[in-house]
Amino acid sequence: MTISNRLNKYLVENDVKYDLVSHPHSVSSLNSAFGAHVPATQVAKAVILEDHEGRKVMAVLPANHKISLRSLGDKLNRDLHLLKEQQIYPMFNDCENGAIPSIGAVYNLEAVYDDLLVNAKEVYFEAGDHSSLVHMSRQSFIRLIKDAKHLRFSYQSVH
Repeated sequence: MTISNRLNKYLVENDVKYDLVSHPHSVSSLNSAFGAHVPATQVAKAVILEDHEGRKVMAVLPANHKISLRSLGDKLNRDLHLLKEQQIYPMFNDCENGAIPSIGAVYNLEAVYDDLLVNAKEVYFEAGDHSSLVHMSRQSFIRLIKDAKHLRFSYQSVH
């Protein structure tokens, strides 16, 4: 199990207690949840978006949900679209491609968090590889994202 160097440094600097949960190699946050035997509603996945002015934003939502670009764009008063994977990889150069930790501040990204995660008992998210999740308490997660926007912008895609 490995954790992104930048993420680890950020968590240590912010005095956040966490543990790593291993799981079989997976290619999505939803598969990571299944492999780690944790509720998909408690696994935060990051989606990287760009607005009409080229500003990037990390949208974070439960692993079993899909983002509503229209809803989020309306709430942020921005025209948003998904970034192509090839554009994302260089932004997270201390992570395996596609294993994006869900704390925008670690990567100096504006972030918006779905309210469903704020209400989760515990939170898990990608550690930066495809075989481990960071696990922390709800209180620790909320402390980390206290300066970010919290909105409702996703809908359940898997039961």
